[in-house]
Amino acid sequence: MIEKILEEINKKYPLKEKDVGKFASAKVSPMKFTLKSYEAEGLGNVSVMTGKALFGLMVMDTIVVNPFNRDMALFSYDRIHAMGNDTLFLEVYDTRLNKDEGPVNSLKEVTKKYEDIPEEPVAPNWYDSIKWGCSIKKKGKKDITPRFDEFTLEYVSKYLELCGTASICDVETKKAEAKKYTDGLISNGGPSTDQFVKAYGKDYVEELYRDPFFGV
Repeated sequence: MIEKILEEINKKYPLKEKDVGKFASAKVSPMKFTLKSYEAEGLGNVSVMTGKALFGLMVMDTIVVNPFNRDMALFSYDRIHAMGNDTLFLEVYDTRLNKDEGPVNSLKEVTKKYEDIPEEPVAPNWYDSIKWGCSIKKKGKKDITPRFDEFTLEYVSKYLELCGTASICDVETKKAEAKKYTDGLISNGGPSTDQFVKAYGKDYVEELYRDPFFGV
């Protein structure tokens, strides 16, 4: 699925891979992670992280699109395949300068087509005030995978369409606004963040998040 999402991004915003140095791989027991980071021309930063457990018993994929050239919100795709289950997260966080409601409703039109798939509960968190209502978490057995793939590509396509119609903005001003979310993750932690801090320390995570992962 990662390759298909990157293809969709690359069609509109050509991707140029960046050197991530020491962050190219990491081990957070029992998972081994690889990271790639791209500059999406005319859009911003795109990062891809994949984690695999021993014998492929669990696979975790993450893509983050952080727009800086366009005044659009941050998009995060997370997918977990484990124990015969497929879990999908499609989340959007409002890192924009202009906080109008239009884009939220456009993405909700996509999620409505998949309302028959039950939502999974999500625990309250510090970033809830900026997480758009079109964000979802859904889970099913592995036979749901083709439908989750279809859902994801339709969601990504609409998101990129909204990026294309969003206002062009000053990159440094937009990065400063987007950095608030990244700083919040570092300060408040979370399931993934906490595990990386435990394995490598907070300084490592700060450098990882601010440079290759979120690009702020």
